[in-house]
Formats: sequence, C-alpha cells, structure tokens
Amino acid sequence: MKLTLERSALLNALSHVQNVVERRNTIPILSNVLLVAEGSALRLTATDLDIEAIDEAEARVADGGSVTAPAQTLFDVVRKLPNGSDIELELQPENQRLAIRSGRSDFALPTLPASDFQTMAGEQEGKRFEISAADLRRLIDKTRFAISTEETRYYLNGVYLHGTESDGVQVLRTVATDGHRLALAEIAAPKGAEALAGVIVPRKAVGEIRRLIDGLDETVTVDVSDARIVFRAGKAVLTSKLIDGSFPDYARVIPQGNDKKMVIDNKSFEQAVDRVSTVSTERSRSVKLSLSSGKLVLAVNHAETGQGHEEIEADYGSDAMEVGFNAKYLLDVAGQIESDTAEFMFNDPASPALVLDPADPAARYVLMPLRV
Repeated sequence: MKLTLERSALLNALSHVQNVVERRNTIPILSNVLLVAEGSALRLTATDLDIEAIDEAEARVADGGSVTAPAQTLFDVVRKLPNGSDIELELQPENQRLAIRSGRSDFALPTLPASDFQTMAGEQEGKRFEISAADLRRLIDKTRFAISTEETRYYLNGVYLHGTESDGVQVLRTVATDGHRLALAEIAAPKGAEALAGVIVPRKAVGEIRRLIDGLDETVTVDVSDARIVFRAGKAVLTSKLIDGSFPDYARVIPQGNDKKMVIDNKSFEQAVDRVSTVSTERSRSVKLSLSSGKLVLAVNHAETGQGHEEIEADYGSDAMEVGFNAKYLLDVAGQIESDTAEFMFNDPASPALVLDPADPAARYVLMPLRV
C-alpha cells in the first residue's frame, strides 16, 4: 500500500472517525483505524463494536491495499504536521510498519492486519428519510444536555427519536430526560419519518453525529431499523446500535395545567443563577426562587459554604411562591433559550415547572423542583 494525500483531507477524515475508538481497549485491534487505499481515495473506518464511523479522503494511490494503524497516534501525528503539506503513507512489507512521510518528518507506526478488523454487519430493512444538517443539529442540541449518565437506567442514556402528531401536524421529535429534567424538540416530519417508531440513540452516537455535522449545510440521510441507526453525510457514514429498552411515557410528566406564568430576561436570569450558585453545595446546587409581584429573588443559604442573594425584575402577577431548583439544570435550560426572555410556567412548589422559549415554540423543557 502506497499513497499520497493532502494533510487537511486526511486530518478531516481522521477527525470524523477516531473519536469512536475507546482510549482503553482490551482488544488491541479496536484501538486501530482501518485504512483501505483503492481507486482515488483512502477510506478510513473505526469502531468500538457498538458504533462504526467511516469517511474518505481523496488520494493519489500508487499501490492499493489495506492495513490498520493506531488511531490516536496517527491522528496526533497528522495533526502536528504543517498546514498545506502533502503526506505519503506506505506500508513497509519488511517490518509491517506504516511509514508516514511529510517534508523532513518521517514516522513509522506499528500495524495489525486488516483481516483482523471487525466491521459492523451490512444494511438492514427499515425506514429511510432525509433531514437537513441544520434541523438535525437543532434536534440534538436542544435535548442532549438532559441525557442521563446513570448507567443503571440504561434506557435513559440516549435521545428518544420518533415520529408523532402535534397539534394536527406530523412531527419528528427528540426527547431526553434523566428523571430530574426533560428536554423536547421537534420539527415538521421529513418525508419518510412521519410514522417513525420510537428508537433510543445512545449518548456516544449522539455526540459523534453532532461532531460529524458540525458546520455542514447539506442533507443527512438517516436509515433506522429495529437494531441500528445509520447517518450519511457526504462520504461520511456513522452506524450505531440502538439502546434496547423502553423509553418512559414522557408525555405524562409534561405539565398541562401550570397557570402561574413568570417572564424574565433570560440573560439576567442566567447570570444571577451563576453568581448565587457559587456558594451552593456541589452535590445538590440548590437555588431557591422566591416569586412575587414584579420581581424574582434568587437565594442560596448554606451553613458551611455561605450565602448568596440576588434580586431581578420579573413579569409575574400570581400568588407569591418559593420553589427550589438545581442551579446547573437552570443554567442548562437558560443556555438553550434563543429569545431575550424565558417563560416559566408553575403550578405549585412541589410540581414540575415548564420552561418555554418564545423564539422557539417547538422546544419545551421540564424541571423537577427541589425541597427548600
């Protein structure tokens, strides 16, 4: 195998696949990336057996062939080579090392046979639809912060993707929750996704597809079967197993009758929460919100770490109320609000609060209160 290609092309393809590789691996071949040189391209594949990423880089192939090399080391070497340089890759048959040459730089990495590399099985029957990269980014960004990290509730360790009906319109919806908060986003359902059965896309796959489509303005093709989901963007392909479990009936926890409305300047609220939570305990990070006519008072009072207190203007005309929330959860939601103002809908201090974005009515957030 021998080929030459531009550093930027190789780095771009490597950046799309190498993050799939687990840093600590008991199976050596899974630390490697599969390199296949044929035609006028170098195809790169990486997998952890749950997720597989493939991308291509245009290359001048002198001798075709395939081999695997350490993904992280190869990425680091290429990343540190000069911008605009050409890179020559050659498999040295005498010692089965992958030579990497660029200008006066010369490296040789250990390899393992391509025949030992395990790829995920071929395509399965399922639903196929196309979605713009911008819409997919929005569905991911508006919800992924609420994915649970608690491994015992594995069915919450991802984003729930499904087609459903909302106000008489077919929508494609994403939902994530960790049991303490919930985030929901939706778009008009693309053709083919109207009746998409619910699937749970794992947290790692969500992060990888988000990285893959960052900055793209093209269409992404999505294939969904009972066990897998496949994203195709240009020449890049990301395949992931789905979480085998039942996502909870999230509609039951979205408040319907909350009639106490508070409208606040989102930036002022975010900054106030950030300031007063400085003295909250790390475990609960509880912040008490005291609502009264025309104002909101945020307070933290802890015997060991100190006190914090701040008042901001609020459009609120219902009965005075005190309610507590996790400061991090408040900040996460505030970070998703696109409007200058955020709308909080309350029922009572013990019931979930609904947070709405006037600039994005297709997104909703639910926060469970803390005892104060």
